[in-house]
Amino acid sequence: MVLERAERGTPPVEPVTLKILVAGGFGVGKTTLVGAVSEIKPLRTEESLTEAGRPVDDTSGVEGKHTTTVAMDFGRITLREDLVLYLFGTPGQERFWFMWDELSEGALGAVVLADTRRLEDCFAAVDYFERRSIPFLVGVNCFEGAARYPAQDVRQALDLDEDVPVVLCDARDRESAKDVLISVVQHAMAYAATHRRPAVTTLTT
Repeated sequence: MVLERAERGTPPVEPVTLKILVAGGFGVGKTTLVGAVSEIKPLRTEESLTEAGRPVDDTSGVEGKHTTTVAMDFGRITLREDLVLYLFGTPGQERFWFMWDELSEGALGAVVLADTRRLEDCFAAVDYFERRSIPFLVGVNCFEGAARYPAQDVRQALDLDEDVPVVLCDARDRESAKDVLISVVQHAMAYAATHRRPAVTTLTT
């Protein structure tokens, strides 16, 4: 493609870069989702869980989890030749929430991952983005063995506005995770249009 452009004398396309946050509770799959779609080796800041952290790191439902993100995850995915997403996974534990303000600076939108076994763990992320008017969607990560609920039931449980998308996904699957990211960009574009924000780009599947 680059060679063809050079032969035609057409300058290469300068891609639009957008920042998307991936948030949610402890052990919900943020690191997994970023790693599943990233076209570069993702940057991870994981540390092993320790005995000292047991009183504050609730591993109920995720007993097999032995590490935790202490700063952020970072990845990149090219959705189109002219559109690149930079993904920033936020730390899930309350003691690291002070980092969210810095990570959210300049973000177009956010994905809030939810686990139906621990749905209350994503309340803080939902509240955070609602208070700051950052468009977001809720991605219900369908863990093996977890009960499946219709999206409308999840919406009601989280008391979400009707315009907030709720999608089911598998954070381990690249195509599923990619669909979630496409959905959040589309939602953020629609949000920008209705709230009179400058439009960045348009996205079609």
